[in-house]
Amino acid sequence: MEIHQLEMLRELGALGSVKAVADTLLVTPSAVSQQLAQLQKSVDVPLTRKEGRNLVLTEAGQVLADAGAAVVSAMADARMAIGAYHGSMLAPVTVSGFHSAGQALFAPLARLLDGPDKPSVRLFDEDVAQHDFPALTARYDLVLAHRMDHSPRWPEERVAVIPLAHEPLDVALPAGHRLAGQAFLEPDDVVGEPWVTSRTGYSPADVLSAVAAVSSRELNIVHRINDYSTVAALVAAGGVIGLLPRHTARPVLNENIVLRPLRGISTRRRIDILARPENLKRASVTVVCEALQDIMAGLVHA
Repeated sequence: MEIHQLEMLRELGALGSVKAVADTLLVTPSAVSQQLAQLQKSVDVPLTRKEGRNLVLTEAGQVLADAGAAVVSAMADARMAIGAYHGSMLAPVTVSGFHSAGQALFAPLARLLDGPDKPSVRLFDEDVAQHDFPALTARYDLVLAHRMDHSPRWPEERVAVIPLAHEPLDVALPAGHRLAGQAFLEPDDVVGEPWVTSRTGYSPADVLSAVAAVSSRELNIVHRINDYSTVAALVAAGGVIGLLPRHTARPVLNENIVLRPLRGISTRRRIDILARPENLKRASVTVVCEALQDIMAGLVHA
């Protein structure tokens, strides 16, 4: 029993002939007859009867037509509701972000969208390995994700990708470190230093593995910390160096830390928004996307 079949039955009761139904619905009379025949197969009592040359409703057919009218009306209300939801600038939007993105973007986003005419944004932190980011789009409208340049691309056949930034990871040094006066650093300069880095599978560990490979030397990893604010605090305390993202680490930097570019290896990560394509059709989601792009652009050009 299909909605369009019930609609045809309803119109037959109102108009009194298959031809009139066909003319009203802009289909052929044979199409109307076929759909009514399919509907008849789904019930055990006759829905129509011949009256002269016309096909009219039986009492059972009229009962079903009346019920069908209610169904058609409910579907129209549902379509109107979903249309209003898609078009609403105020519909809630869920956003997940990995830690450094959340530290840099969430507070400015909340401030920017704080108003009665703005979407309601619900923020979540999700710091996962690169290959797990696309799956988060099943739980959140927008997912802030990162990957290194040399790592596999996002599965664009399954998720939409909106680029936000192409961000280097810089060497973070205590302000008094012997290397702090250099304009840039090479892998051989830093490979033997005591390091605080992330767990395996995350961007800093990937970059540090490349440092070891280029230098053909063993690393001295003292701490495994994923949270950049903790990394920054350990670097500022002295005794270790680390890797911090150039733009999104700004909230955790202070005068006791200096950042220096690392040359000779790929250190850039891509920060992207991932989303289910259907979510990007919602007006409120579009507003939040544009706000994130504006905030990130301000960080990059600061």
